[in-house]
Amino acid sequence: PPPAAAPAGVLAAAPAPAAPSRPPPGWAPAGRVSPEHDVQLTLALRQQGTARLARLVRAVSDPRSPRYGRFLSLEQLRDLVQPSPATLMTVLKWLRGHGVESCSSVATLDFLQCHMPASMAERLLPGAEFHRYLKDQRSVVRSPLPYTIPKDLAEHVDFVGGLHRFPAERNVVSRAWAKEQAEPGQPHGQRAAFHLGVTPSVIRKRYNMTGGDVGLLPNNSQACAQFLEQYFHQADLAEFMQLFGSSFAHHSKVDQVVGHQGWGKAGLEASLDVEYIMSTGANISTWVFSNAGRHESQEPFLAWLLLLSNMSSLPWVHSVSYGDDEDSLSSAYLQRVNVEFMKAAARGLTVLFASGDDGAGCRRVPGGNHTFRPSFPASSPYVTTVGGTSFKNPFLVTTEVTDYISGGGFSNVFPMPDYQAAAVRSFLRSAAKLPPSSYYNSSGRAYPDLAALSDNYWVVTNRIPLPWVSGTSASTPVVAGMLALVNDRRLQRGQAPLGFVNPALYQLRERGHGEALYDVTQGCHLSCLDGAVQGQGFCAGPAWDPVTGWGTPNFPRLLRALLEA
Repeated sequence: PPPAAAPAGVLAAAPAPAAPSRPPPGWAPAGRVSPEHDVQLTLALRQQGTARLARLVRAVSDPRSPRYGRFLSLEQLRDLVQPSPATLMTVLKWLRGHGVESCSSVATLDFLQCHMPASMAERLLPGAEFHRYLKDQRSVVRSPLPYTIPKDLAEHVDFVGGLHRFPAERNVVSRAWAKEQAEPGQPHGQRAAFHLGVTPSVIRKRYNMTGGDVGLLPNNSQACAQFLEQYFHQADLAEFMQLFGSSFAHHSKVDQVVGHQGWGKAGLEASLDVEYIMSTGANISTWVFSNAGRHESQEPFLAWLLLLSNMSSLPWVHSVSYGDDEDSLSSAYLQRVNVEFMKAAARGLTVLFASGDDGAGCRRVPGGNHTFRPSFPASSPYVTTVGGTSFKNPFLVTTEVTDYISGGGFSNVFPMPDYQAAAVRSFLRSAAKLPPSSYYNSSGRAYPDLAALSDNYWVVTNRIPLPWVSGTSASTPVVAGMLALVNDRRLQRGQAPLGFVNPALYQLRERGHGEALYDVTQGCHLSCLDGAVQGQGFCAGPAWDPVTGWGTPNFPRLLRALLEA
């Protein structure tokens, strides 16, 4: 709501994403757009029933609940969250009053996408001013200034998208193997396989997956979502499977692309996502959501969220390697996107996000001090966040240690959810060494939830096999594929899909399934280079920790545990 000081009837600052005073590095301003330039705005309309939705998600996601697995259809979800008639009428009257006619809604009626000339958008949202920005042959249209909306609209609109947020960059990195000396020795009786980089067979060996661990059902599917201006190529996937897929049944083709699939050069990130979700989630029908922001004023991530609200039939598991600094986004935007993840959970979708590649992160706060810098959506309590590990000996399929880039920490926005409170408090009580308490919010949602290898992957991109590809963008599709396999078995047995899996994950130990995840207890991730923490964030330890979560999958045990859920 607007500040109380605003006199009645005047413009109020919108419940809006804070406008950045300048674009992120690399985006060069190229002047104002012409008044008739077409812009696309996304209006997030105030939803009803969000408290009921939160209760419902708890009930359908907790294996101890009698309502576990009883998910909502898209129609039932719409009936729960759709905006009130007053909201719809007020917003439509405001739009029509400004001559805006080209709008479309989604099935849940809580988003409107509207096209209009820039001059009309600037009258609709006083303060906004549309400029073009260029970077690497990409072009976006955004407003460098904050917008306002009429005071009587503030209670009906959460935010307007398509004005401020620039495409988030999360790129996988390629780095040399020998960043650490190989560890000498190996426990007696354990014969580790020698390897020259992570491939599907290395992953399947490490996580105890057999040739029989492949999908069997035609009605099960998995997906990855991509928001950068880059694409996978079917020819790369076919070559990858020819090189690395001989030991397991697999598909060599993505079954469905939702969105725009360009024909430019293949992107490393896009190739990695598809090749590895289809290697662990082997033989499972795979979709790719490709929202590269074809319209200059479109926000690709927001476009993906709208698709989730508009499609009645969706894959059960979604892997997303995307993130933004939590502090760069407004509270209104964060809270609303969090509700979108609750909507996905209510429908039985399992949504996984990469935890990020900056360790605990770092930002300078007013006064010159530092704090850690959480990433969103990794910090949402309604997604499953995946961190990263490396092999202790980089050339042997053996125990794992922390990958120093693995994103993790505590949200400054979302409180710690009940499902993880005991595990996180236990970590905070028993950790051998913690960073100064001023660096993080120990009562916030803590992440990641689990991890997988994120170092030294082989990827085929533009028909060339590339080694040394690293990042939590690698570990996330690996875990997603495994959870899609668990769904395959559950569906075969007439059980519901997993849905939002965190409550079940955090109950594994108390239900006698501690061996379902390999505990990673060695190594720390990076953070601020200052005198207080000297580049070190949190360190891994027994049980859950904010570097690798509960650890990495021991697939047969994890499968057994989640079939019993």
